[in-house]
Amino acid sequence: MTSDVHAPPVNSPRKSPPRSPRRARRGQAMVEYSMINWVLIVGLVIGATVRIRWTDDRQTNVIDLFLEAYQIYYDSFYFVLNLPFP
Repeated sequence: MTSDVHAPPVNSPRKSPPRSPRRARRGQAMVEYSMINWVLIVGLVIGATVRIRWTDDRQTNVIDLFLEAYQIYYDSFYFVLNLPFP
């Protein structure tokens, strides 16, 4: 004797809807953005800390050169503002 009652279907795990191409591109752009930023930051840190031999008697890094240039810039303003001319 067979019964006409059917067992409920087995629920398979729900599959998420496929990702839209726009979302996939956004993820790729974020990865590229992160990689480019990492390369730039590491390059700037290494480039700023490495001492460069400009001449035989002068060896400094890029940060020291920027600070020296800023000091000259600031001194020039101070000099011009303190001139005796009206």
